[in-house]
Amino acid sequence: MRITTYRTELDENKHNVLVKENSCNYPTCTFNNPQSVVEMLNDVFRLNRQAEEYVYMIALNTKGKILGVFELSHGTINFSVCNSREIFIRALLCGASGIILAHNHPSGDITPSKEDITTHKRIKETGQLIGIELLDNIIVGDGYLSFKANGIK
Repeated sequence: MRITTYRTELDENKHNVLVKENSCNYPTCTFNNPQSVVEMLNDVFRLNRQAEEYVYMIALNTKGKILGVFELSHGTINFSVCNSREIFIRALLCGASGIILAHNHPSGDITPSKEDITTHKRIKETGQLIGIELLDNIIVGDGYLSFKANGIK
């Protein structure tokens, strides 16, 4: 499978457009569980080895095929800013019907912070309003934590 990363730019009319950054072949075609998502993020983006917080979004179509991967934020050792507007502009531009969010905790502690839970709820609610489902939210550190698998709503 081809994993393609995108960024957004403004065109000559100041409209957001997708710009392909990079792509690589990846042996797994299905990402139907948190472990396969984490393995891809660690293999391709070295998420478990980053010294600062990074937030990624995986955009999927209705069949669960990856449309693109976006780096949403690069923060500090324990903080990264990520808001609904930037997430859903990208999801809408690539035609996503669902998204998976993932970020790392450089400390290795995968316990979600109060801010992680608040942000998760806000993004989930926004997605429900516009018809793009937040399929999962994953924290990567010493192992990983899936919000969906752990019943965090």
